[in-house]
Amino acid sequence: MAKLFEPFTIKNITLKNRIVMSPMCMFAVEKEDGIVTPFHVTHYESRAIGGTGLVMVEATAIEPRGRIRPSDLGIWSDDHIEGLKTLTDRIHAHEAHAAIQLGHAGIKAQTNDIPIAPFSEEGTVTAMTPHMIDQMIDQFKVAAIRARKAGFDIIEIHAAHGYLLNQFLSPLTNKRSDAYGGTREHRYQVVKKVIDAVKAVFHGPLFVRISADEYHEAGNTAEDFIYFSQEMKAQGVDLIDVSTGGVVNVPINVFPGYQVAHAEMIKRGADIATGAVGLITEAAHAEEILNNQRADLIFIGRELLRHPYWPKVASEALNVELEAPTPYKRGWN
Repeated sequence: MAKLFEPFTIKNITLKNRIVMSPMCMFAVEKEDGIVTPFHVTHYESRAIGGTGLVMVEATAIEPRGRIRPSDLGIWSDDHIEGLKTLTDRIHAHEAHAAIQLGHAGIKAQTNDIPIAPFSEEGTVTAMTPHMIDQMIDQFKVAAIRARKAGFDIIEIHAAHGYLLNQFLSPLTNKRSDAYGGTREHRYQVVKKVIDAVKAVFHGPLFVRISADEYHEAGNTAEDFIYFSQEMKAQGVDLIDVSTGGVVNVPINVFPGYQVAHAEMIKRGADIATGAVGLITEAAHAEEILNNQRADLIFIGRELLRHPYWPKVASEALNVELEAPTPYKRGWN
């Protein structure tokens, strides 16, 4: 059996294979209310039909001003639960598991609200007070409760790509002088409290996405990212979803698997399971990553936008017989 199609167990969840649909913003909400639309159901269900083991729903905002754009999905209200439950039901119907990425865009939000951030030298951004930080942590906690009610098997906390939690972690964006700024231990405190808050109400597997390279000499170092990952593991985080960039606007040299080395660094340095992401398009490449123990899961993004049934393509490349959905047996066999 190819490693890509071997099951993977995390806590009480066993994924049928190592293929994960990476969270990708769709900006497809129709009324700017954060509610799931028919597009979202079709979009996510089709990847479950196609054989993806874990389908992760896009960054979903914990409050309205935390949206990247007004057309983002939301989880700040109980009104969102019904639509999200429809998503998980349709994903589960095809023997796939469902995950959701909880996030807050912070200063990168593009809504009509004044954005919030750890620190601000501009009048157009609100620097968060300790009370506001406590409110945000509670919003993550309540969002996790709603995710549980909606039937999600796994939660991922978005602490990457320059969004709010990443803004607290990075010395490039966190210029605070209180207990939430300065040393890396202090910069980690907000993420630490968010993890604890989510774990208090959600007992399934917990992932965290980080940007493990800020592509700036004054940014976090590899040692900092290993430290953060070790702390996350100690708190009970099950897997680090390893991406890079987004904190500052700098050119990045991208190529197939350009972020895999960072997943390997975290896996070995912090002794924690990792997910590899970043222009992984070929089954043989995914197989190499897994067999060389550079990561534990393969997060597929744009290739799943191009090919919803990419697992079928990968199975053929690796000479694995993939069970066809009953309606498609005439075409798959």
